[in-house]
Amino acid sequence: MSFYLAIDAGGTKADYALVDENKILARVRSGTIKRMRVDAETAGANLDTAMQELASLSGVDLRSVVRTCVGTAGETVPLVTDWLQRELSAAVGGELLIVGDVEIALDAAFPGQPGILVLAGTGSNVAGRTPHGQIFTSGGWGPILADQGSGSRIGYEALRALFLAIDRGVETSLLAAVLRFWELDSVADLVAFANTAPSPDFSRLVRLVTDSAQQGDAVAQSVLHQQGWELAQLVILLLGRMRKHLNDESFAPRIAFAGSIMEKVHSVRDALLEAVKGSHPELEGIDGVIDPLHGAIWRARTGYAGAGAK
Repeated sequence: MSFYLAIDAGGTKADYALVDENKILARVRSGTIKRMRVDAETAGANLDTAMQELASLSGVDLRSVVRTCVGTAGETVPLVTDWLQRELSAAVGGELLIVGDVEIALDAAFPGQPGILVLAGTGSNVAGRTPHGQIFTSGGWGPILADQGSGSRIGYEALRALFLAIDRGVETSLLAAVLRFWELDSVADLVAFANTAPSPDFSRLVRLVTDSAQQGDAVAQSVLHQQGWELAQLVILLLGRMRKHLNDESFAPRIAFAGSIMEKVHSVRDALLEAVKGSHPELEGIDGVIDPLHGAIWRARTGYAGAGAK
């Protein structure tokens, strides 16, 4: 019997599955092991805890693992890859595949097959695979440069919209909600807090933005709709690049979704689909969201390395 390890190294958490050829033997979750978000000591402690839990739950010696696949953002950044190679080689046997987090999500929806995957959680990214295996991406440049439709962008843009509303003399329930959430007393306190360095975690504001939108707040509704629209533009741009590469304007892959925003913030997903179908009515969205860890499991079992991103 052969054993394989799959890891989805997200920005706020990491999911792990130890599997054999047919079934999942153990699955655990830890705090993030993403070195661009936490220091080496914290990441190492989280990884060690997960490895111990997997071994305990499965009864498997992790040195007998044949192959490990890790899906992570920053898969081309030495800080990320060097740390993963060093730490995992000390804890787990076998071959190591380090690929993008969007790639394993794409594999979870379309293992080795063409399709488009929209990932929006704390961050965001869009990836598509052609029938020949080439992977194209758009977005995913981080919270300052991109991350359209993500939790970070929703929170950040909600604050910008809130202060524009103040300047315009427009009432919005977002002000009271944000002050209450961050336990602040005034607009001046909010200005100081929002401009601190390092910045607050704006993604934590998503819940109150969605609550305000559901209660009819026009400012919050506009933020969510705009973020869905912006994410749709990445899908449309990506499709255009893929069709140009294939020289096939009829190429119409299905669209799958992953991440907490795509799962829970329906107004963002609805706005995305509305904008995409307004431009390309031939495209079909898949219901629900996929679990990226299943893509890492598939890659660990098969050793699929892909044709690379463009």
